Amino acid sequence: MKLKTLYGLPNKVIFCKKSLISNQRPVSAVEFFHKKKTKKKTLNIDKNGISDSWKYSRIKKKINFKIREKKLLKLLEKHRGKHGEFDCLVPSSGGKDSCYAAHILKFKYGMNPLTVTWPPNIYTTYGYENFKNLLKTCKLANVSAKRDENVMSLVTKLAVKNLMHPFQPFMLGQKIYPIRVAIKMKIPLIFYGENEAEHGNPISDNSSSLRKKYYYSHNNLNQLYIGGLNLKELEEKYKLRATDLKDFIPPFENELSDFPLEVHYLGYYINWIPQETFYYSVENCGFKPRPFRTQGTYSKYNSIDDKMDDLHFYTLFTKFGIGRTTYDVSQEIRNDHLNREEGKKLIQKYDGEFPSRYFGDILDYLNIKRNDFFKVLDQFRSPHLWKKQKGKWKLRHTVNKDGTDD
Repeated sequence: MKLKTLYGLPNKVIFCKKSLISNQRPVSAVEFFHKKKTKKKTLNIDKNGISDSWKYSRIKKKINFKIREKKLLKLLEKHRGKHGEFDCLVPSSGGKDSCYAAHILKFKYGMNPLTVTWPPNIYTTYGYENFKNLLKTCKLANVSAKRDENVMSLVTKLAVKNLMHPFQPFMLGQKIYPIRVAIKMKIPLIFYGENEAEHGNPISDNSSSLRKKYYYSHNNLNQLYIGGLNLKELEEKYKLRATDLKDFIPPFENELSDFPLEVHYLGYYINWIPQETFYYSVENCGFKPRPFRTQGTYSKYNSIDDKMDDLHFYTLFTKFGIGRTTYDVSQEIRNDHLNREEGKKLIQKYDGEFPSRYFGDILDYLNIKRNDFFKVLDQFRSPHLWKKQKGKWKLRHTVNKDGTDD
């Protein structure tokens, strides 16, 4: 008997035979189209049990990055400022990847980058110190969003209740605010670090350095959703007007046609390896890992600037049956830094660990009671992934073959 699936997920759970990721992993999506009943496209795993993310990692090892870097140099020379003006923009809240990107653009390639920050929901002490260290150590200019925090906390609360996606409003602001700044200040280039498509999208999504425009532009306000609600619902139910939500609303396509903005991934031109960006950022940008392990994984330096981050990964575990450790070890296996057996042990030890450290702060930020949060959370468990035994939720299938149905 087939069990009910949510989000359009594949009914049969399959784990990659090379890395440890599963076919339940959603691919990158356009966040402002995300509705309550949106069906997800997921990682493709072929009939031999090999994922697209693994296949691309093998392709990547054969790329001649010296040739790619020459293409980068031509791009930079085309847009290099002549009179000290900002000639590129790096979205940054002080994480290791944006530290690395901003530093090499300025000091290796001689550009004049402006860093632009959509602040985290709730900065961690370590994240804020890393952000200040980046600007001070590298002498970088910065523009930070001056947003309405009441609006931010409300739409985040709605994203939790409607989507169980506490990071959605942050992701919208993080992607859209830099676009708005670039258009206003006439900065022709935006650089992100690694293309998220490497981790699960179709292989063809990695064939260009350019971020596709449909991720950051639109042509119909009626099709936009924030926190799982369209703009009309947000105004009628919560008195939020489009002007209140401007930082979450992407520009119209014709705004981009009036200004030739290009959004690129540096990871297309440079062999981007997260562990190496960490070491580089420590050495050159004043970046410091936390002195303790992040709950839900074994790392001390990934995504440590926002208290909401740990909960975000826990909600992914709840909805898709794979947690932060699975994401981390799969990436490290693809980079040949771990083997499968090491990864499986880490998953067994840490995956799905509840992020208690900042949970109280998050409940206060969202104005949600603890019991109410868990009632909503359980509504987002797909029956084909979860089974309740003796009052506790258990995964039906795990990569270690210790699920209830394995």
